[in-house]
Amino acid sequence: MFVNSASTFVADALRGLVASSADIAWHADPGFLTRREPLPAGRVALLSGGGSGHEPMHAGFIGAGMLAGVCPGLVFTSPNALQVHEASKAVSVGGGVLHIVKNYTGDVMNFRIARELLQEDGIEADFVLVDDDVATERADGDGPGRRGTAATVVVEKVCGAAAERGDSLASIVELGRRVAGNARSMAVALHPPTLPGADEQSFDLPDGEIELGIGIHGERGARRVPTMPAQEIVAALTQPVIDSLNLKRGERVIAFVNGLGATHPMELQLLYGELTEFLSDKGIEIARPLVGSLVTALNMGGASITLVRVDEEILRLWDAPTDAPAWPNVTAMGDSVLGERSGFGPSFTPTENNSARDAFVSEWVASWVERVLAGESALTDLDRRAGDGDFGTNMVAALEQLDVASVRETYSAQTIFEAVSEAYLGHAGGTSGALFGIWFRQFYRSLATVDLASITSAARGGLDSITDLGGARVGDKTMVDAIAPAVEALEAASDLGDGLRAAAQAAEEGARSTQDMLANRGRASYVGDAARGVIDPGALVMAWFFSAAEGSL
Repeated sequence: MFVNSASTFVADALRGLVASSADIAWHADPGFLTRREPLPAGRVALLSGGGSGHEPMHAGFIGAGMLAGVCPGLVFTSPNALQVHEASKAVSVGGGVLHIVKNYTGDVMNFRIARELLQEDGIEADFVLVDDDVATERADGDGPGRRGTAATVVVEKVCGAAAERGDSLASIVELGRRVAGNARSMAVALHPPTLPGADEQSFDLPDGEIELGIGIHGERGARRVPTMPAQEIVAALTQPVIDSLNLKRGERVIAFVNGLGATHPMELQLLYGELTEFLSDKGIEIARPLVGSLVTALNMGGASITLVRVDEEILRLWDAPTDAPAWPNVTAMGDSVLGERSGFGPSFTPTENNSARDAFVSEWVASWVERVLAGESALTDLDRRAGDGDFGTNMVAALEQLDVASVRETYSAQTIFEAVSEAYLGHAGGTSGALFGIWFRQFYRSLATVDLASITSAARGGLDSITDLGGARVGDKTMVDAIAPAVEALEAASDLGDGLRAAAQAAEEGARSTQDMLANRGRASYVGDAARGVIDPGALVMAWFFSAAEGSL
C-alpha cells in the first residue's frame, strides 16, 4: 500500500481527491467536503459520509444530481458529530438537509447528534437509513440490524436526482426510504484488507477458503467455505438477496456487481454475466445494470451483489444526469487546485481556571489517558479479534489531542472533562467517539464540585446517555457492562473512598464478564461466536477509568 504515514493517510488521499476534481472543496476544520459552488436557494441538500476506505463512496459522488457534501471519517470509522453538524450547515440553502446514513452504530449516533444540533440552529434535517446487508439479517429482529453497504450509492443517486429536480425534503425522504427498503446486498471476500500501517490483514483467511457475508470494514463474514467456481458464488450471494426481498417472477431490479477494492474489472464482468443468467432463470428482469468498484473495503479482494426493486419513477431518477466524478461514464472537467497539506478535526483549547483546579481529578484523568495510550496495541488486538480493529486507533486519535502536562498541572476539573469530551466528539469518530464523548460530557456538566454525589451523578448521567443513544444494556458485551455495575457501587456508597474502590472492583469484574458473552450490539455482534473469549475493549477502558480514580484518590 502506498503510504506516507498511517496517521496522515486519509488527509493525504483527500488532498489528491480535491486536486483532481473541479467541483469539490475541502474544509479542514472540522473536516468535510462540499461542492465549490452552493446549491440554488431553497433546494434540498444531500449529505452523506462514513469511514474512509470505501472510496469512491462517498466523496466521489459529490456533484450536480447527487451529493452536496460528504463527511469522511478515519479509515473504517464514522465521522464525528461535529463534522456532520458543520457540514450540514455549510450545504444548507433553505430547503432542508437530508442525511443518507449507513446502518452502523457510530454513523447512526453521530448523524443523530448532528440533527439535534441542527434543530437548535433552526435548520430542518431528516435522514434515510440504508440497511441492505442480508448477512446480518436476524429473524428475531434483535441486534443492530442489517448493515448498510453497497445500496447506499443507489439511494444517493436516486435521491440526488430528486433533489436536483426540486423535490421537497419530505418527498425525497419518502423516496429514499422506499429505495432502501427495496434494496438488499451480500458480499464475499477472497482475501482480507490490510489497514494503512498495519503489519497483518484484518482477519485470517487460509488459502483455499472464502468468506461469505463479509462486511465492508474488514469484519469477518457469516460463513467460511472452500473456494468454489464463480457461478456458485453468485448463487450463494444472490439467493439470500432474492429471499429477503421476496422477489417474484416478472419483477424488475437494478443489478449492481460491486468490487471491494482489489478485484479486477474482468472479474466483475464475469460475475455480472453469471448474475444475469441466474436472474433470468428466476424470471427476474434486470432493468438497469451497474458494474464497478464503487463501495470498497480498501484493498479487500472480493465483491458484493446488490439488487434493488424498481418502478418507473426510480428508473427515471436513476437515468437522470449527474456530474459526480466517480459515477460511471462521467469525467471530471475544469481546472483543479492542489491544496495545502492538512488533517481534519476541530482544534480545542481548554480554558484555564486555576482557582477551581482539583489535584485528584488531574491525576485521575492524566494517569488514565497515559494508560490508554500505552495500551493502544492491546486494545487494537482485542478489537481485531472481535470487531474491525479500529478501537485502539480511535482512542489514540482522541486522547493524543490532550496536553497531559496541562491536565496534571493547570486545568480545573470541569475543564479537564470538557477537553476529553471535545477530543472524543471532534477526533475519534465512530461509535466510540460518540459514546465516550457524551460520557465525559456528563462529568463536565456535573463536576462543579468534586465529591461522591457529583461523581455518582455524572456517572449515572453518562450511563443513561449511552444507553439512550446506543441502546446497549448489561449483557450486550459493550462498555455498559463495566459502567453499570460501577454506577451501582457508587450509588450504594457512603463516602468517596469506599465508593471509588467498590466502583473500580465492579467495573473490572464487569469487563472480565464480557469475555464469555455473545455480543448483541456494536460491530462485535456481526462476528457472532468469533467474539467469544475476547474482553470487550470499551469495557476494559472503562474499567481502567475507574481503577485510575481509585488509584489517584
